[in-house]
Amino acid sequence: MKHVLMTGAAALALAAGAASAEQVTVFGPWLGPDQENVEKVLAGFAAASGHDVRYVGSDSFEQQILVDAEAGSAPPNVAVFPQPGLASDMASRGFLAPLAEGTGDWIRDNYAAGQSWVDLGTYAGPDGGADNLYGFFYKIDVKSLVWYVPENFEDAGYEVPPETMEELKALTDQIVADGGTPWCIGLGGSGGATGWPATDWVEDMMLRTQPPEVYDAWVANELKFDDPPKVIAAIEEFGAFARNDSYVAGGAGGAVASTDFRDSPPKGMFAAPPQCYMHRQASFIPAFFPEGTVVGEDADFFYFPAYAGKDLGKPVLGAGTLWAITNENQAAHDLIAYLQTAEAHETWMALEGFLTPPHKGVDTSVFSDPPTLAKMNDILLNATTFRFDGSDLMPGGVGAGSFWTGMVDYAGGKDAGAVAGEIQQSWDALK
Repeated sequence: MKHVLMTGAAALALAAGAASAEQVTVFGPWLGPDQENVEKVLAGFAAASGHDVRYVGSDSFEQQILVDAEAGSAPPNVAVFPQPGLASDMASRGFLAPLAEGTGDWIRDNYAAGQSWVDLGTYAGPDGGADNLYGFFYKIDVKSLVWYVPENFEDAGYEVPPETMEELKALTDQIVADGGTPWCIGLGGSGGATGWPATDWVEDMMLRTQPPEVYDAWVANELKFDDPPKVIAAIEEFGAFARNDSYVAGGAGGAVASTDFRDSPPKGMFAAPPQCYMHRQASFIPAFFPEGTVVGEDADFFYFPAYAGKDLGKPVLGAGTLWAITNENQAAHDLIAYLQTAEAHETWMALEGFLTPPHKGVDTSVFSDPPTLAKMNDILLNATTFRFDGSDLMPGGVGAGSFWTGMVDYAGGKDAGAVAGEIQQSWDALK
């Protein structure tokens, strides 16, 4: 069935009778505060459309969505993918329905750099068929951030922000020399997705040690995962932080791998005395800070800097969630149409932890934390390179599989070359 995009009121003007209302199930990776926030957005859609909307979250989303699709046992109508690579895999296997005609045009017209967002959601269909737009981006994260507690830094006499990676490493060593622990790093707490924070570290290090075209080649596997001077070196750049007992709260090895990423900052930076001073994590992490924390006062962040000596500008790593239709009905298409409204964006903007794709029609004054979002926006504006999370673009078996588990093994002490070789073998097995 061909669906044509409706815009404005027409997109949601369903007939009042029961025949026009349908149930729409949404399955995604959000739990805790983020689940509460997305449910408020979906409640707005339900009120506007008359549809019965139900959200289910899971910390094993990536595994479960494949199980549901392969079993053919009533998959959700809409799935929220953190990994475009996994969505691309599913589109190629016939598990996704193309979005309504006109959706791509709407994105180009209404999102800044709209073609980039269209490209990220466009994949080949089953058996290498024609490309279609399968994914709509809603909610993004800036990942190249370092979080800290200003009071801790003031008490210790540390200045922020460090402008270069060289200065950040010098600060790290100074904290150790003063008897403190510089970093909190946690890879656990995500079920089948455990290990993903380490992939973000490696991706940021790739962008800080190699030109962007090398990053692109790596994501496409034109540059092999076990390339020693480029990829393995970037893994070891992460290891210089994560595998140094003096640098990491609880010590390196098992503590890094087993610490829940959600617990890592609140139990570390906000402890008295602090168990760590810094935490590298994306823009969503304040949702897991202690209740009542005010970003900009009780906690703050700075750009995860680049090396002055490598002349690679100011790269920024980011990501986002892609909404795709996995069990087609009209209500699913109506939901995608609703996500294009300013209301759908502004509802979450007024809550917490939401950066929208650059929707030109929203009122940015509704942000719950405008100084914070403005600062993140400045980081994006000052970026000389922006790249999407690499693991999210890789095939699901790698980006949502062997890369995650390999980084847990590496954090636990396994050799970087051996880990990279195993990840490359898993990629070769998919070809």
